[in-house]
Amino acid sequence: MGKYEVLAKRIVKEVGGAENINALTHCITRLRFKLKDESKANDQAFENMDGVVRLIKSGGQYQVVIGNHVGNVYADVVRFAGLDGDSTDTQTETKGIFNKLIDIISGCFQPIIAPLCAVGMIKGLNSLLLFFELYTNTSGTYIILNAIGDSLFYFMPIIIGYSASKKFGLHPIVGMIIGATLCYPAIQANTLKAGEPIGQLFTGSMFQNDYFLDFVGIPFMANNYTSSVVPVIVVVALASKVQNLGKRFIPEIIQNFFVPFFTLLVSLPIGLLVIGPIIVLLTNALGDAFMNLLAFSPIIYGAVIGFVWQVLVIFGLHWALIPLALIQLGDTGVTTIIVSMFAASFAQTAVVAAMYFKLKDKKLKDLCIPAVISGICGITEPAIYGITLPKKKPFIYSMIAASIGGVIIAVMNVEAYNMGGMGIFGVVRFINPTTGSPWYMYVVLLAIAVSMIIGFVLTFFFWKDDTVVAQEPETKSVKNEKVISPIAGSVLQLNEISDPAFESLGNGVVIMPEEGKVYAPFDGTIATLFPTKHAIGIVSDNGMELLIHVGIDTVELDGKHFEAFVKQGDAVKQGDLLLEFDMKAIEEAGYTLVSPIVITNTNAYKNINLVKADKVAKQELLFDALV
Repeated sequence: MGKYEVLAKRIVKEVGGAENINALTHCITRLRFKLKDESKANDQAFENMDGVVRLIKSGGQYQVVIGNHVGNVYADVVRFAGLDGDSTDTQTETKGIFNKLIDIISGCFQPIIAPLCAVGMIKGLNSLLLFFELYTNTSGTYIILNAIGDSLFYFMPIIIGYSASKKFGLHPIVGMIIGATLCYPAIQANTLKAGEPIGQLFTGSMFQNDYFLDFVGIPFMANNYTSSVVPVIVVVALASKVQNLGKRFIPEIIQNFFVPFFTLLVSLPIGLLVIGPIIVLLTNALGDAFMNLLAFSPIIYGAVIGFVWQVLVIFGLHWALIPLALIQLGDTGVTTIIVSMFAASFAQTAVVAAMYFKLKDKKLKDLCIPAVISGICGITEPAIYGITLPKKKPFIYSMIAASIGGVIIAVMNVEAYNMGGMGIFGVVRFINPTTGSPWYMYVVLLAIAVSMIIGFVLTFFFWKDDTVVAQEPETKSVKNEKVISPIAGSVLQLNEISDPAFESLGNGVVIMPEEGKVYAPFDGTIATLFPTKHAIGIVSDNGMELLIHVGIDTVELDGKHFEAFVKQGDAVKQGDLLLEFDMKAIEEAGYTLVSPIVITNTNAYKNINLVKADKVAKQELLFDALV
């Protein structure tokens, strides 16, 4: 239970319940809700709520002012409201196509990381017991454990349909129906049906594909989407747009039934006729490209396969190579097509192990151990989607390490004699069943060891976790404190600004800056610095907790026009430069520069003497606080 869970439950209840929350972020002092219907929120309840300073409604946001510990309250609100961490804590929009793609994929997987770890460990346990011949793959024990471990992966479109719908704002059950339709047995039966097809698409080209079904006379490829990821995410994204369109023209009185009806009727045929087949065509094209590369240079092929394998898995494009490997195995009794990827899961696992020692977020750190166990057993989805991919650099390090392992395997012309076994239990597939020679297995074990060492070393020595983790200010014995003005400019009173929340946080003043610089007002430690850089919390060596907030609502600038010279946790000396900001650009963007400077632990002092002058320079006395 979180420290602020009781408060979080009350806040969620009084804003109209979790179902009334469209989005939630937080800045340095307040929770910022975007509600579906503000009339459902109970404004009065916040007036006397313990733990809430005040309520402000501004700029389309329902702002609940908390104070310094807003990050901790935010975490419990997210947990209790079931927001699955979809909301961010920095008010920043993900920029760039690559970053948005990662944000979408990791956001869709984040809610299911723990269950992914669990079923991965069960699959590993089952493989281990089978390897030691404690039972056979026809026994009831194996079948039941395999079903438990395999069900989430097999029905992945349904699970992702749910989590992706929350990411895109689609009704979650509609998202699950989309996923279930992609897994529907009748479609899969037609995909696998033997005999003469009804017809062919793209006859004579590399995109040739038999079709068995048509929709209102339009032929389409009946593909197998079980265990896939990308098709359902794309269809859910489309469905969210269709749902919003439906809400615009369908009368409100019948929306409950006809919006899902309209959404499914439009998005799923497009998904099955267009989106899914396009992804399959891309997969086929990719398979041809890899086969050409293999013919050109097995070593380059090994390096490329090792490097990109995890990316192929993310997008489901690895299915372009697995059928080719199966065909080769059936024709020759051995396969070399995908053996170069074997070190990839171990490289990923070693990177996660290194991240365990460097992560600041305890919740994420706690996921590392089960992800490592799952990864050793060959299930890396929890590691990829929940840990390395969102951090980007560690994921790239794992790709580099896997590429080197792939080269080792390719150089030694390693052959696999079956397609069974995952992770550490899969190394036995490289033992020659005719001669009993374990030579290729030894090569693969060497590649695994090299990849793991490189992945661990790169991550441990070259990756730095820059995550800002909200923390409670360190409790210090409070002593008398003199505060030198951190900003030069004209002095106003807190009650003279348009945002009354700051006056509720404690005693202080407001400064209209004359220059765009913020200096340390005393010797102390940076307690809070948001990525938006518009505000900074600092605790003095004498125990004063001071908030310096540049401008009003400047959090909405997403860090534009601000530059920080310190980071959270840094020790600073009085007069050190903390921030710079572009005054002209901020004002041209429509924001006022009046900057509140507030003692947030005002109650710790018996007397606070504020400056009487109308203006202060950067080294002049601003407060004199006495205990």
